[in-house]
Parts: sequence; C-alpha cells; structure tokens
Amino acid sequence: MSKRNLGSKIKLSSYDDMFGVNVAENENVNEENQIKDVALSELHPFKNHPFKVIDDEKMEEMVESVKQYGILVPAIVRERAEGGYELISGHRRHHAAVLAGLEEMPVIVKKCDDDESTVIMVDANIQREDISVSEKAKAYRMKYDAMKHQGASGGISLAEMSESAGESRKTIQRLIYLSNLTEELLELIDNKKIGIAQGVDLAFIPKEEQDVVFRVMQKTGVFINMEQSARVKNAVKEGLFNEQWLLEILSYKKPPVRKVVFNQNKLDSYFEPNMTNEDIEGIIVKLLEEWKMKGGQV
Repeated sequence: MSKRNLGSKIKLSSYDDMFGVNVAENENVNEENQIKDVALSELHPFKNHPFKVIDDEKMEEMVESVKQYGILVPAIVRERAEGGYELISGHRRHHAAVLAGLEEMPVIVKKCDDDESTVIMVDANIQREDISVSEKAKAYRMKYDAMKHQGASGGISLAEMSESAGESRKTIQRLIYLSNLTEELLELIDNKKIGIAQGVDLAFIPKEEQDVVFRVMQKTGVFINMEQSARVKNAVKEGLFNEQWLLEILSYKKPPVRKVVFNQNKLDSYFEPNMTNEDIEGIIVKLLEEWKMKGGQV
C-alpha cells in the first residue's frame, strides 16, 4: 500500500470500503479479513487511545444489550509483536463484554502500520455524539500527525480530515491547537469553564506558563475571558508574564460605565428652547463644580 494520501485511502463509511470485502457475504474472504472470536484477555487498548471509556448510563445500556444479544459488530484489531492483539476500534464494546461476563468477542484482524491504524481508530470514533472537546482535540492531532508521517502536507491533511469528518478546516485546526494544552486546562474546556477561543490562545504558550494560568484561576476562582487570554499570549511572547502579573489581570474589575439620561420635559423646564446641548451641558457642569466646592452639600 502506498504511504501517500493516507486519508483518501482509508474511509470508514463501511466495512466493505475499509477492507474491500463483504465480510458477511463473500465466501472467498481472505484470512486477514475473516471474523474470528478472540479471548478478551488477548485484546489490548490502542496506544494513547484518546477516547474515554466511561461507566455511564450508555455503557449500562450496552452491557445489557451484550448480555442479551452478544457483540453484534466485530472489533477491528491488529496483531501485536509481543503477543495478543491491539484494539483499533471497539474499546467500548470490549469493556461492555468484560462487564457482561463474556470470555471472548468477535474481531476482524487487520494488517496495518501505526499510521494506518491511527487513521482507522480516529475515523471509527470521531462521529460519535458524546465525544468531548478534549477527546476530539487529541484524536485530530493523532490523525493529523499520522497523515503527515505519510507525506501529506498540512493543508492537504486538513482538507481530507474536513471532508471525512464533516467539520470545517478552521474548526479542526483550532481543535488540533487545543491538543497542546495541559490536561487541567482541557478539563476546564470540557466543563465549559473556559471557551475554545481562550484555549487556543493558551495553547500557544509553554506548559509551565499554562500551569501558572491554571493555578491562578484556581486561586482566584476567576476563569480567563477572551480579552485576558489574548493579553496572556502577548505577555508571554514579550517576556512580561508572571504569576503576580496574571493575578492583577484576573483581579482587576472595570469600573461601571456611568450614563445619565435626563428627562426632556424636566430639562425644558429649566432651559430656554433655543439653548443648544452644549450650552445646557456647560451650565450643568458649572453648577456641579460649585456643588463640589461646597463639599458636595446641597
């Protein structure tokens, strides 16, 4: 298999597309693409798998389904040099099978290198509705790097990723930036404490400064806004950033904007109709000055 244009070679619209074979109907399917049952203990997670496997309500529903019907869709795996198989797609099904008390599950063994496996793994999961921002960020970063390893330029990689995922290139690029954040800051984004725009700004500063930002936000209980994150990014670039500087930035409160509106009828009772706004303002300011000189007393 050529190692160029990896994204266009591996599409996950169906098993037929992925493997070039109908695993359910083709009697002449080769050994690589056959469905086989493998002991759960022989299946190991994908290295740096970015998608979380959580024991939530959906997992409970999956476990009940597995108990009743078994694993209906085979996992995708590849052989490991140290023995057993590495899961490429099917981590949640594997976990559900364990909780359901199964000893084995059906898999399709695929021969593919690290980069090809990464693309399949990401494409198999990225369309799920329950994926967090941090999971998407890490997954897109892994796929982007895998495609670049295959010789695709950054622009081509983003274009192909956009087409396969149904998201704009700008959105994918911003999510890739977020993968540079610390786990603590990513968690704040997942919990909607700070926005993606702030996260992108902070992704451009070193991890040490990111730790300072997180620590100050925890200390003050104030979460950085878009204006502040932009200032932090520039301050780091100019060598002005430190913890005390950030404390002052996050603790600063803008004074309320005063806007006094006079009732027109009341003004007309004090000023001649032919007086301009400037004339009226001048008289009011003069009277206020006199009031101030008297100590603010009426």
